[in-house]
Amino acid sequence: MRLSAAAASRDPAALPRLALAALALVLLWPAIRLTEFDPATLLDPANARPMARFLGQFLPPEASLEFLALVGRATLETLAIATLGTALAFAIAFPLSLVTTTSLSLSALGPARDEPLRRALRYPARLVLIVLRAIPELVWALLFVRAVGLGATAGVLALAITYGGMLGKVYAEIYESASNRPARALMEAGAGRLQAFLYGVLPAALQEMVSYTIYRWECAVRASVIMGFVGAGGLGQQLELSFRMLNGAEACTILATFLLLVLLADALSAFFRRLLA
Repeated sequence: MRLSAAAASRDPAALPRLALAALALVLLWPAIRLTEFDPATLLDPANARPMARFLGQFLPPEASLEFLALVGRATLETLAIATLGTALAFAIAFPLSLVTTTSLSLSALGPARDEPLRRALRYPARLVLIVLRAIPELVWALLFVRAVGLGATAGVLALAITYGGMLGKVYAEIYESASNRPARALMEAGAGRLQAFLYGVLPAALQEMVSYTIYRWECAVRASVIMGFVGAGGLGQQLELSFRMLNGAEACTILATFLLLVLLADALSAFFRRLLA
């Protein structure tokens, strides 16, 4: 009885889980060696003292009216970069997602004369989406800063290109994951392919598309701050100037503003998701 009770209480998945954990450690070991990752360096007094001195310069934060007005303008510029960049990304992504999706393909909805043409367009469009999202927005920002100069324009264009590739890929996958029965019924009733998409596929996919687009806008707010370090405008550019001048008080105020901005973006994202639920 004791043996049977012990056998019954033993987790049958314990050995596979242990094997997976060991395999994960084996796969991570080369990465640890290549990066020379050593958390103990943070506790080294030779590194901790300069870090403490640097952080000590942050307090008290800069709170002069002139500087707060400057931060306010940079915050509005950051929001404008993220919003306009996401809007242009949608303008790029939506038509490309219509071309690359297979939800309106021959195998999904039935025969169509233009299927060979759609197939010829689908693969180049997918390649375009891959190229757009493969290059990080920071690299695009560096290129556009050289092309159009310092300022918010470079950040907007960098976000539009990178996020256009991301949105286009995800939109196409959302279309394909939605049920195609309404679209098939519309096609059988004589509707065109675009009508089948607008009234059969899009209503089922719209909520998920809007939710992901809002999430990408939230990511764009963060990315626009990072791109500011290469001269693409917004809070990041102001933060880079404060770091360059070794002004910790100004950097503290900008970082606090960035934190509030991210919290605001997260709250707006949650609000719109509840609104669409």
